[in-house]
Amino acid sequence: MSNSFASSHRPLLILSSRPWNKSLATRLSSCLKRKVHCITSSSDLNLFAVEKINPKWIFVPHWSNFIPDEIWSNWPTVIFHMTDLPYGRGGSPLQNLIKRGDTSTMISALRCSAGLDTGDVYIKQQISLYGTAEEIFIRADAVIEKMIVQIVCNDPVASPQKGQPVLFQRRTPEQSNLQNCQKGHLNSWFDQIRMLDAEGYPHAFLEFNGMRIEFRRASLRFDGLCADVKIVPLPPEGE
Repeated sequence: MSNSFASSHRPLLILSSRPWNKSLATRLSSCLKRKVHCITSSSDLNLFAVEKINPKWIFVPHWSNFIPDEIWSNWPTVIFHMTDLPYGRGGSPLQNLIKRGDTSTMISALRCSAGLDTGDVYIKQQISLYGTAEEIFIRADAVIEKMIVQIVCNDPVASPQKGQPVLFQRRTPEQSNLQNCQKGHLNSWFDQIRMLDAEGYPHAFLEFNGMRIEFRRASLRFDGLCADVKIVPLPPEGE
């Protein structure tokens, strides 16, 4: 067996901590006819684990933790960032885009590097920002699958980012409070609820009379806003 053939059939590695990416490895393995491993927890990501797999590529659809430089410097590691880089470098890209009023964006497949979202870009693909966060992430999962297939099959050359960087700040759980919305602005409430409506995110909420009221599955109607509500007691002060 030639070295080039062996290299082309080395496994792939997926890093994702989100449930909507669970079947991605299985689908890619079937499509590309090669082994695809998946790491879902930062505690399992270490040099020994990656050396054992020795992947041809590492793909990162959704990962909120640090990737050690001893990994991305030894295996080509591709991060999928939901902005048209260099616009939108930084944290919470989906939420920041919706807050800015964007209705579509690009998913940028970039080479992991020392700087935050500063690596060279392989390819980009447009995606709509309509719907809940979970709906958008599921839509992005299908787009990312196609992008991974394209990268594996075509081995594109990454190019430096062009343009003036625009930086995003990672949002905090406290910013999920609906009191931060524009007063009397129904669309602001709607966007706040839908952009946080996904598993693992701090859902939009209000706190009133010792209760925390969380909102999901919002729909905007001609006579107002409808949503599912969960009400739980706040912990006593001091706890």
